[in-house]
Amino acid sequence: MMNRETPNKSWQETISTFTHPRVLTMLFLGISAGIPLLLIFSSLSLWLREAGVERGAVTYFSWAALGYSFKFVWAPLIDQLPLPFLTKILGKRRAWLFFSQFMIMLAISAMALIDPAVDSLNLMAWAAVFLGFSSATQDIVIDAYRIESADSDLQTLISSSYIAGYRIGMILAGAGALFLANYFGSTMQNYNYQAWQWTYFVMASIMLTGIITTLVIAEPSPQNSNSSTPSQQKNLGFLLLFILSVSGFIACFYFSSSFAHLSIKPLSTLLANKPLASFLIELCRLAFALLIAAIIAKLVIQSGLAQQQIIEQTYLEPIKDFFHRFGWSLAWILLALIGLYRISDILLGVISNVFYQDLGFTKPEIAGVVKSFGLLMTIAGGFLGGILAVRYGIMRILFLGALLSALTNLLFMVLAESGHDMMMLIIVISADNLSAGLASAAFIAFLSSLTNISFTAVQYAIFSSLMTLFPKILGGYSGTFVDTIGYSRFFVVTALMGIPVLFLIAWTGKLFKLK
Repeated sequence: MMNRETPNKSWQETISTFTHPRVLTMLFLGISAGIPLLLIFSSLSLWLREAGVERGAVTYFSWAALGYSFKFVWAPLIDQLPLPFLTKILGKRRAWLFFSQFMIMLAISAMALIDPAVDSLNLMAWAAVFLGFSSATQDIVIDAYRIESADSDLQTLISSSYIAGYRIGMILAGAGALFLANYFGSTMQNYNYQAWQWTYFVMASIMLTGIITTLVIAEPSPQNSNSSTPSQQKNLGFLLLFILSVSGFIACFYFSSSFAHLSIKPLSTLLANKPLASFLIELCRLAFALLIAAIIAKLVIQSGLAQQQIIEQTYLEPIKDFFHRFGWSLAWILLALIGLYRISDILLGVISNVFYQDLGFTKPEIAGVVKSFGLLMTIAGGFLGGILAVRYGIMRILFLGALLSALTNLLFMVLAESGHDMMMLIIVISADNLSAGLASAAFIAFLSSLTNISFTAVQYAIFSSLMTLFPKILGGYSGTFVDTIGYSRFFVVTALMGIPVLFLIAWTGKLFKLK
């Protein structure tokens, strides 16, 4: 069914809505959600580079955040399983929020205890994966809480508030971490592990912001006609199926690493392209690990340890509902748009900090311009995107955001030619982050509008997972791509990747009208 957009509101009505309690709540939860991301990406990449880790290996660490892209797998667990004691005390959503935030604090602390210059990089990788898993779990619950706690009229501005909080968290974990590491005495020329250790301990303590917010806010009460309370036996069976399948997936990935390493050289020779060979091998490893996980799940169901009915209700019903509401053709177009919308900025974002460092910018310069000023521009873009989306409609701002995101990637090519130029860095960061904030606000509201409240956590988790899966897989090879074709050509390629997105938005806009 096609829906008409609501009439434009006055500017005064639009701006006054930002004082709504739910909008303010999402600001603080956004801070909690924004802290872990840069501790896996940019701040960690600078730490690893100072510790002497090669550029190609640094960008591979972006895969530690693939938990964000597979969170739909365990989102049903969060919907179905109560947490002992916590659920009775805090309620369904707040219990999982509190638990995930506590796990994030543990993961950040674990990373602080590992020195990448001395200890095995595998240890740091596992700690980063743990952080990505815990952070993705928090995102699942926050997304469900956001959608369930307010009606559709507030969703766009709530999304803007959430983005603002998210970016503030990123400032703390980005600029804050770099300033602290520099203050404690670690530089590119003089690496100091203790400086980074104390920095990550401080970041772990900042997560108390999220925990305090969780304890203060009220539990939402969604009208979920599809909800039912599975028995304890069904819950345990479902949990066992998840644990065994994930264990099989991890084991397959771990034991295939040696074979993958041996296969890269002959395949690179055959294809005359090492980055492509690496990508194909890792894609095969991923596909094989998923197949093993699916086989294990099938065997667990056939053994009677887990019931097929609850699996179908958990995973298949949300997908069937999506295709039923939008129709087969439109549903696939929407999924393609979701999967490709952020490909330009995510692919560039993985390598960006290493790029700034290679141009000769210091940690204080990166922290001041990129992590502080830049994220403030993103916050401004987020609020601007929210206001414009309310005034002129989500699809129009979605198109504008995608267009600006692709065009601003070309500015990085100019920066690459300019070298260590602070004024050019400020111009590039201003344009890039303003457009990113605008696009993100419209895109989150767009995803929320596609979600059925009967399947809030699962459907939104699927959408947001699909949004980052392909870009993050490619992002892991960004360091290798740059080594092969150089920064300037790499930035042109990322800009060109945004062109199909524009066609998808235009196509979608003709078939689908948002409220």
